[in-house]
Amino acid sequence: MTEATPRKSDSLQARHTELATLAGGLAHEIRNPLSTIGMNLELLAEDLAEDESPRSRRMLRRISSLQNECRSLEEILNAFLQFARAGELHLEADQLNELVRSYVEFLAPQAAGQNVEIRTHLDSDLPLVSLDRSLMRQVLVNLCRNALEAMPDGGSLDLLTRVRNGQAVLEVIDTGRGMDEAVRERMFQAFFSTRSGGSGLGLPTVHRIIEAHHGEIVCESEKGKGTRFSITLPVDGVTRLQAEQV
Repeated sequence: MTEATPRKSDSLQARHTELATLAGGLAHEIRNPLSTIGMNLELLAEDLAEDESPRSRRMLRRISSLQNECRSLEEILNAFLQFARAGELHLEADQLNELVRSYVEFLAPQAAGQNVEIRTHLDSDLPLVSLDRSLMRQVLVNLCRNALEAMPDGGSLDLLTRVRNGQAVLEVIDTGRGMDEAVRERMFQAFFSTRSGGSGLGLPTVHRIIEAHHGEIVCESEKGKGTRFSITLPVDGVTRLQAEQV
């Protein structure tokens, strides 16, 4: 009797699980000493707070710099955990339009403060899609955050949904600075970033989440003219994807 060949989805899920487990262990090993360093820096700052001597002021500035670095490391660690766990799905048949509306409502005050107009064009006949709601919201967070950062002087951000070739499509379009071909070719690579202080894990996390949903993400962009991200998700995959997890 021949042994059954493992399904591609099983192999992919196994890789996601292994990476998430390794990331969790690594995070634990890093967070403990990082927490100790941060706590001791805070105690040192308290000891020096009432000393107005030039020497103490210099030491406080150095301590503050170290505290900022600790916070940066914590942010990178959190971004890495999101990246590693992006393939761990908890799927349910859900309304993509509802998810978009909810996030736009949350984002609107920040966008208005940056003079960015958000416009939605949502297909009323969009069928249910098999989603991990939390992870798909993370996709919107990363894409829209990048869009707002690309429009420091204001602009417009459009979110569209529609059905194309029997699949659900979500598009995020901005009128920002855009990207050249060299950046587009590398933007889904882990730790690649053109932004100072960026973790380089936002778009790779988006890519992993969409891949885990059996979807596809493509980008069109031109310097000075904006960027369009198009995400395609299977609408007939609700039953199939759930069955593959059994």
